[in-house]
Amino acid sequence: MGDFLEGMLQRDKDDFTRVCNRLLSNCFLCKGNSVSRSDYYFVLKYKERFSDYLSIAGYRLEINEEYGVIQLTNPKNYNRYNLKLFESIILLILRILYDEKKRELSVSDEVIVNLGDIHDKFLSIKIRDKMIDKTTLRNALSVFRRFQLIETLDKDLGKEDSRIIIFDSILMAVRVEDIKQAYSKLENYRKGAKADEEADESEAD
Repeated sequence: MGDFLEGMLQRDKDDFTRVCNRLLSNCFLCKGNSVSRSDYYFVLKYKERFSDYLSIAGYRLEINEEYGVIQLTNPKNYNRYNLKLFESIILLILRILYDEKKRELSVSDEVIVNLGDIHDKFLSIKIRDKMIDKTTLRNALSVFRRFQLIETLDKDLGKEDSRIIIFDSILMAVRVEDIKQAYSKLENYRKGAKADEEADESEAD
């Protein structure tokens, strides 16, 4: 890494190493997230060095200053995280809720939803006749929090009014041209979920 960091202050060298590892672990950096905002600007400051260094390992640094989001991708799909069925469904629901809430807000406002919004949307698209169980939802939100797609505002995630910030990184994580495409994807997942439920019932019989 020495050549890439030549001429940098020692403090910046240390930060470069730390932020590289953060990107490899979290995939996203969001200007809208107070926790990662300084890292977002640090990458902008040294974007050529980050891009060159990470490309050696096969990664591509994507910077969208309009969204205020930096994403690390791998064209060969190495180290890809495979979402479970209901994680995929919840992620699409968050994308739809983001779009719906954003229309009501000014550009700079945070998009905040609560667990009740997620449950209502889940029931409205008829994935199944009951709500998502708490463990499944909590585990999915933990994954999305790790990848800087959301942040929880309340410790207790067992209440309908528990709040969640959806970051602009959701736009890069779920790249659909319009919300109709998201609903179309959900319809496919709905069929898969129904098939899984029918299989479970058959095994129980």
